[in-house]
Amino acid sequence: MPDSVKMDANQFPYMAFPGITAEEINLLQRVTFELNDQQKQYFYTVYSTKRKNPHDIFIYCLIGLIILPGLQRFVTGRIDWEIFYLLTWGLCFIGSIVDLINYTQLADDFNYKMAAESYRITKMSC
Repeated sequence: MPDSVKMDANQFPYMAFPGITAEEINLLQRVTFELNDQQKQYFYTVYSTKRKNPHDIFIYCLIGLIILPGLQRFVTGRIDWEIFYLLTWGLCFIGSIVDLINYTQLADDFNYKMAAESYRITKMSC
Protein backbone atom coordinates (compact mmCIF):
# COMPACT_ATOMS: atom_id res chain seq x y z
CA MET A 1 0.00 0.00 0.00
CA PRO A 2 1.48 3.39 -0.91
CA ASP A 3 2.42 5.73 1.92
CA SER A 4 -0.01 8.39 0.68
CA VAL A 5 -2.95 6.00 1.12
CA LYS A 6 -1.75 5.07 4.63
CA MET A 7 -1.47 8.74 5.52
CA ASP A 8 -5.00 9.44 4.27
CA ALA A 9 -6.38 6.57 6.35
CA ASN A 10 -4.63 7.95 9.44
CA GLN A 11 -5.52 11.56 8.68
CA PHE A 12 -9.16 10.79 7.80
CA PRO A 13 -10.20 7.77 9.92
CA TYR A 14 -13.86 8.30 9.04
CA MET A 15 -13.14 7.06 5.52
CA ALA A 16 -13.11 3.53 6.98
CA PHE A 17 -16.72 3.85 8.20
CA PRO A 18 -18.93 1.47 6.22
CA GLY A 19 -21.51 3.18 4.02
CA ILE A 20 -20.27 6.71 4.72
CA THR A 21 -22.01 9.33 2.60
CA ALA A 22 -20.70 12.61 1.22
CA GLU A 23 -23.00 14.50 3.59
CA GLU A 24 -21.60 12.60 6.56
CA ILE A 25 -18.01 13.28 5.46
CA ASN A 26 -18.82 16.99 5.17
CA LEU A 27 -20.45 16.95 8.61
CA LEU A 28 -17.48 15.21 10.24
CA GLN A 29 -15.03 17.64 8.68
CA ARG A 30 -17.03 20.60 9.98
CA VAL A 31 -17.47 19.11 13.47
CA THR A 32 -13.81 18.16 13.93
CA PHE A 33 -12.33 21.29 12.35
CA GLU A 34 -11.37 22.96 15.62
CA LEU A 35 -10.34 19.79 17.46
CA ASN A 36 -6.68 18.89 17.95
CA ASP A 37 -5.37 15.49 16.83
CA GLN A 38 -5.92 13.80 20.21
CA GLN A 39 -9.47 15.13 20.40
CA LYS A 40 -10.18 14.05 16.83
CA GLN A 41 -9.03 10.52 17.58
CA TYR A 42 -11.21 10.41 20.69
CA PHE A 43 -14.15 11.88 18.74
CA TYR A 44 -13.86 9.22 16.02
CA THR A 45 -13.63 6.48 18.63
CA VAL A 46 -16.81 7.67 20.34
CA TYR A 47 -18.63 8.44 17.09
CA SER A 48 -17.82 5.10 15.49
CA THR A 49 -19.65 3.27 18.29
CA LYS A 50 -22.76 5.44 17.92
CA ARG A 51 -23.24 5.93 14.17
CA LYS A 52 -25.53 3.84 11.99
CA ASN A 53 -24.61 2.54 8.57
CA PRO A 54 -27.17 3.66 5.95
CA HIS A 55 -27.19 0.15 4.49
CA ASP A 56 -28.20 -1.26 7.88
CA ILE A 57 -31.01 1.29 8.09
CA PHE A 58 -32.18 0.09 4.67
CA ILE A 59 -32.36 -3.49 6.00
CA TYR A 60 -34.29 -2.28 9.06
CA CYS A 61 -36.68 -0.42 6.74
CA LEU A 62 -37.30 -3.61 4.76
CA ILE A 63 -37.96 -5.56 7.94
CA GLY A 64 -40.16 -2.69 9.11
CA LEU A 65 -42.17 -2.85 5.91
CA ILE A 66 -42.62 -6.62 5.92
CA ILE A 67 -42.52 -7.85 9.53
CA LEU A 68 -42.33 -5.23 12.29
CA PRO A 69 -43.56 -1.74 11.37
CA GLY A 70 -41.45 1.03 12.86
CA LEU A 71 -38.29 -1.02 13.46
CA GLN A 72 -36.24 1.56 11.56
CA ARG A 73 -37.57 4.29 13.86
CA PHE A 74 -36.74 2.25 16.96
CA VAL A 75 -33.15 1.70 15.79
CA THR A 76 -32.68 5.43 15.16
CA GLY A 77 -33.92 6.31 18.63
CA ARG A 78 -37.42 7.48 17.70
CA ILE A 79 -39.39 5.29 20.11
CA ASP A 80 -42.46 7.52 19.88
CA TRP A 81 -42.64 7.06 16.10
CA GLU A 82 -41.92 3.34 16.43
CA ILE A 83 -44.96 2.88 18.65
CA PHE A 84 -47.06 5.01 16.31
CA TYR A 85 -45.92 2.95 13.28
CA LEU A 86 -46.56 -0.28 15.16
CA LEU A 87 -50.11 0.72 16.10
CA THR A 88 -50.97 1.98 12.58
CA TRP A 89 -49.06 -0.71 10.64
CA GLY A 90 -46.57 1.84 9.36
CA LEU A 91 -49.33 4.39 8.71
CA CYS A 92 -50.99 1.78 6.50
CA PHE A 93 -47.59 0.94 4.95
CA ILE A 94 -47.21 4.42 3.43
CA GLY A 95 -44.86 5.68 6.17
CA SER A 96 -42.80 2.51 5.93
CA ILE A 97 -42.50 2.88 2.15
CA VAL A 98 -41.46 6.53 2.51
CA ASP A 99 -38.84 5.50 5.07
CA LEU A 100 -37.61 2.81 2.69
CA ILE A 101 -37.15 5.41 -0.04
CA ASN A 102 -35.54 7.95 2.33
CA TYR A 103 -33.40 5.55 4.36
CA THR A 104 -30.22 7.60 3.78
CA GLN A 105 -31.92 10.66 5.26
CA LEU A 106 -32.93 8.63 8.33
CA ALA A 107 -29.30 7.54 8.76
CA ASP A 108 -27.94 11.03 8.14
CA ASP A 109 -30.33 12.60 10.67
CA PHE A 110 -29.39 10.02 13.30
CA ASN A 111 -25.66 10.32 12.56
CA TYR A 112 -25.89 14.13 12.79
CA LYS A 113 -27.29 13.80 16.31
CA MET A 114 -24.61 11.28 17.23
CA ALA A 115 -21.87 13.55 15.87
CA ALA A 116 -23.14 16.42 18.03
CA GLU A 117 -23.29 14.13 21.06
CA SER A 118 -19.81 12.75 20.35
CA TYR A 119 -18.48 16.30 20.01
CA ARG A 120 -19.92 17.26 23.41
CA ILE A 121 -18.41 14.13 24.99
CA THR A 122 -15.04 14.89 23.40
CA LYS A 123 -14.99 18.48 24.59
CA MET A 124 -15.89 17.42 28.14
CA SER A 125 -13.33 14.57 28.24
CA CYS A 126 -10.25 16.04 26.59
